[in-house]
Amino acid sequence: MELRPCIDIHNGKVKQIVGGTLSDRGDSAAENFVSDRNAAYFAELFKKDKVTGGHVILLNGKASPYYEVTRQQALLALQTYPGGLMVGGGITDENAAGYIDAGASHVIVTSYVFREGMIDHERITLLKKVVGREHLVLDLSCRRRGSDYYIMTDRWQTFTQTPLSPALLERLTEDCDEFLIHGIDSEGRAAGIDEELIRLLDAVRGFPMTYAGGIASYDDIETIRRLTGGHMDITIGSALSLYGGALDYHDVLRVCREG
Repeated sequence: MELRPCIDIHNGKVKQIVGGTLSDRGDSAAENFVSDRNAAYFAELFKKDKVTGGHVILLNGKASPYYEVTRQQALLALQTYPGGLMVGGGITDENAAGYIDAGASHVIVTSYVFREGMIDHERITLLKKVVGREHLVLDLSCRRRGSDYYIMTDRWQTFTQTPLSPALLERLTEDCDEFLIHGIDSEGRAAGIDEELIRLLDAVRGFPMTYAGGIASYDDIETIRRLTGGHMDITIGSALSLYGGALDYHDVLRVCREG
């Protein structure tokens, strides 16, 4: 188990927001934390501690007046820690290679590979041609609707028609290097993990996968380790001391690595 840290950027600032509250209207979101440090500060910290696979996420849409300043912060992080960070948010076949060239180890993609609520395999194929399967992460972050978890697009604002299932995960292992999955209903609330979702994800072992959402204690980390046999990596946002939370960043690194 490894900690995969995050650098979420909204309106040009490194932030932690409450999952599911992001809105393109007015570029608004319920905020848990807003840093007075830029993205390079966090990238340098992760570089120093040899923490790889962190996620730099652009939370503004391309039509936003804040998009460019958010993008520049993302590029600053990638340039500070080349090869050590992934980038997501508005990734398409047109800009994916540029982010790899700028220092990203992977691009993280959701919305672009969906069309009318369904997975567009032609777009996945195109992305693989542009950057290579080895540089592609599929973000299958989801929310519960009824008895199923449905993948969300448009920065978690839109339900797709595609439920997350072990069968779908198995099929998509051929198309990417790993998965990133936020339990959106738990994300940013530091109120506990979604054990049912974790059990669903654990049905597919032996493929790199990162879970995020609701991790608020060391007991939560140990529960994920127990449920998955330590095969799943984790992301902690609002609960981490770097972002104003109670879990000490270096203690979390130690707990993950020693386990």
